[in-house]
Amino acid sequence: MSVQMGDSLILPRADGSHVTEWRRSVDWQILAASTMLLGLGLMLSLAAGPPAAERLDLTDAFYFVKRHVVFAGAALVLMVGTSMLDRVWVRRISAVVFCGSFVMLAAILIIGHEAKGAQRWIELGGFTLQPSEFAKPALVVMAGWLLAQRQLYPGGPWAVVALVFYVVTLGLLLLQPDVGQSALLTAAFIVTFFVSGLPWRWAAMFFGGGLGLSVALYGLLPHVRHRVNSFINPSDYDTYQIDKASEAIARGGFLGAGPGEGTVKTHLPDAHTDFIYAVLGEEFGYIAALALIALYGFICWRGLRGASRVRDPYPRSAAAGLFALFGLQAAINIAVNVSLIPPKGMTLPFISYGGSSMLGIALTLGLALALIRRQSTAAAWSEHG
Repeated sequence: MSVQMGDSLILPRADGSHVTEWRRSVDWQILAASTMLLGLGLMLSLAAGPPAAERLDLTDAFYFVKRHVVFAGAALVLMVGTSMLDRVWVRRISAVVFCGSFVMLAAILIIGHEAKGAQRWIELGGFTLQPSEFAKPALVVMAGWLLAQRQLYPGGPWAVVALVFYVVTLGLLLLQPDVGQSALLTAAFIVTFFVSGLPWRWAAMFFGGGLGLSVALYGLLPHVRHRVNSFINPSDYDTYQIDKASEAIARGGFLGAGPGEGTVKTHLPDAHTDFIYAVLGEEFGYIAALALIALYGFICWRGLRGASRVRDPYPRSAAAGLFALFGLQAAINIAVNVSLIPPKGMTLPFISYGGSSMLGIALTLGLALALIRRQSTAAAWSEHG
């Protein structure tokens, strides 16, 4: 028998194992919804993977499908395993991940693998790894912990230290250049800062700095200028991929053309990654496309609600930033597919093909789930004692 007291769960000695405590404290609805996303990603990989392999003249038509299965399995294990951490170990693991990712982000500028005009990947043992996918959630957790220290030790420069970590990481991302990931990291950092108690002067600084940086990037980076201009005046630029994606979603109608009957996956080179939402819309229709949005919305709503119920400022602000990171990435990808924002190469969480993205999202949700878990009395004393 267990006794519930407030937000804490007191477990009897016989049921006090770590796994038992995790089972009773984890948010199973978020875990189930995330697993559904992984399953849907596998199904869509069967549709978009073979055409992608054919375009690249690969002998194995299911090359991307097989790798997607491996990535999805590893992501599920990573998400569940990370969700078992207590809040102290969430902070420690995040610090280690951030340090490793930071070193690789710096190394990319020297030995990075270049693709599509940017150096965002590093080759490790025959695989390409995108360190930014792991740096983002780790930085959000570190920022949440640093900002929470203001309440415990008011005299320390905690906000400045968090800002320095963010600015240096942002600089490395912009040097690749990766404007999309930079914007995503900035948004998640601001959410973390806001939840922890964002003073008005900091809010004004973020607004002014963001506006100035946006103008500078538009003037300095030709590809940013091209994407913004093509969004504003599409008739003057080549918008083939966006046009095809929008047409495919419109062609699907309410019920879709049917599984395997879509054609956009044969026309777009990134149909299995950045434009997988268009494949879903064409083959399964508006109903499925809206259901997917609802699934992302449910995870974010439940996650943010769970974060709001946490009393400790560190897990509350860090979890809010992590769920914002997850939700905003999904929103950006979908918005690009339906031509609501300028085009940006960003994967759809747990749906698109890509090992770094899949594992990075798994780490993000795993850390977030760990932070909003109900804490037993023993865990609470371990954390604060």
